[in-house]
Amino acid sequence: MHIVIMGCGRVGSALARALEKQGHSVAVVDQDPTAFRRLGAGFNGRRVTGVGFDQDTLREAGIEEAGAFAAVSSGDNSNIIAARVARENFGVEHVAARIYDPRRAEVYQRLGIPTVATVRWTADQMLRRLLPSGAEPLWQDPSGTVQLAEVPFAAAWIGRRVLELEEASGTRVAFITRLGEGVLPAPQMVLQEGDLVQVMLRRADMATVEAAFAKGPEEGH
Repeated sequence: MHIVIMGCGRVGSALARALEKQGHSVAVVDQDPTAFRRLGAGFNGRRVTGVGFDQDTLREAGIEEAGAFAAVSSGDNSNIIAARVARENFGVEHVAARIYDPRRAEVYQRLGIPTVATVRWTADQMLRRLLPSGAEPLWQDPSGTVQLAEVPFAAAWIGRRVLELEEASGTRVAFITRLGEGVLPAPQMVLQEGDLVQVMLRRADMATVEAAFAKGPEEGH
């Protein structure tokens, strides 16, 4: 996958190196050309000097071929504007914005942009937003038998009841993160775009649950 990152500070440079190490092509955008020194000599991706929400700059960074975009500059407003341009103007599927003010998180989430607040930021969290291609264990019992995992689901599940997802996967949804807050699922609760589903399951069942979530609901059900 090609991934564009806006901001080459400590967060952006670390994210760029981590993504390239995983085999992805990466382009980093920053207004300050000296910031690219943080990438190191071994970084093989693109270095684009410019404003991260400028469409021509984004095109130079390969946004039209990108599968993911991360806005991790030092400015909340710049990050959210750039994230919206990436999603709304270029149709990038996986977009995430770093913010410094957690009080703005709900507003940004309502705009359809997953946000990561500085107070709880880690590289792993940002990677999970950009590459939601598998379950991410959040907790496990001492024996490793039972896990709490965040499992991505197919878009076809949006608008369907959580109960249907549980029945199809044979597992139990522990809680859902919606608009930045944890919500306990009610029997008739319907999945919405942007929901993060946390599942309690046996480790041995992980692949089966992932497949059911990725497949989508059966027609006629």
